[in-house]
Amino acid sequence: MTHSIRHIHWPDAPQMWMPYAPAIKITGGSTIFCAGVTAAPVYHHHPHRPEEFAAMPRDMAGQTRAALDNLKRGLDAAGASFADIVSATRFVTDLADQDSLNRVWAEYFGDNKPATTTVQVVALATDPRCLIEINAVAVVG
Repeated sequence: MTHSIRHIHWPDAPQMWMPYAPAIKITGGSTIFCAGVTAAPVYHHHPHRPEEFAAMPRDMAGQTRAALDNLKRGLDAAGASFADIVSATRFVTDLADQDSLNRVWAEYFGDNKPATTTVQVVALATDPRCLIEINAVAVVG
């Protein structure tokens, strides 16, 4: 089974760089739903042990990079890549450093622009030091 992913833009959309597409149209393929990832180790104890999160970066760029590295490992295991992601939600505890998030995001996604939502939250469930959590949907095949 083959699939196609088409980024949909409004007919009168201005020419400018954006980290997302307003809509994505998928034909065929298999869907992969990725659990939310943070800069924390993906495999950690439940209930949480604070010492397992001590090595996380403390800044938005570092945590975004670590979270995307964690997401990459899950994508690799499922036979997918960042090019296959069609939708992503980014939960952040502070929108003030969204530019750092988007710079790192562009390094990982390149020309792929998934439909993306960014939401500021009070806290993330993993650890109070976490600044960002990302979940994604990919299509392969």
